[in-house]
Amino acid sequence: MTRLPIALALLLVLLAGCGGSSSSSSSKPVDPNAKESSPAGDIPDNQAYVRYSPPGADYTVKVPEGWARTSKGGAVTFTDKLNSIRMEERSAQAAPNAAVAKRAELPRLKQSVKGFQSPKVSTVKRSSGPAVRITYLADAQADPVTQRKGTNAVERYLFSRNGKQVVLTLSGPKGADNVDPWKLVTESLSWSR
Repeated sequence: MTRLPIALALLLVLLAGCGGSSSSSSSKPVDPNAKESSPAGDIPDNQAYVRYSPPGADYTVKVPEGWARTSKGGAVTFTDKLNSIRMEERSAQAAPNAAVAKRAELPRLKQSVKGFQSPKVSTVKRSSGPAVRITYLADAQADPVTQRKGTNAVERYLFSRNGKQVVLTLSGPKGADNVDPWKLVTESLSWSR
């Protein structure tokens, strides 16, 4: 008879141990000071921006502070890790609209952009006036170490005024949450003349 109470006591201890471990792992407290984990390419919420105007340009735009700047063929590009902002001013006979962009810009992009897919064209309002926005996916540059290629989500804006057009192209990894930074950049465009 003494064996039954000992076996029963062991069984109760085992059951209590099993129940305790599952409830303690599911009730871990959340640390409000824990470092935020963001997908690759997310621009931090605390990113500082500075106003930039290309030499001789008729516009200014805010760009992330500390990003590398390169100039090539009349275009200026700011990059940091996986994201880029490219701007270029060109002449335009008339302000583009979505229909014109579909006829003229999409075929050009399809020819010149590797991995061009899923284009959408719309008109958006920004503080400098209406703009045509073209969104699409494109191949990202290969990682220099692994040689793996990802996919970039691209937003291309066409701003026009007085026979001038600014093409502002923002790109970063597909899946990165850069909605707010890209909106800040495109809202900041202002015409100087």
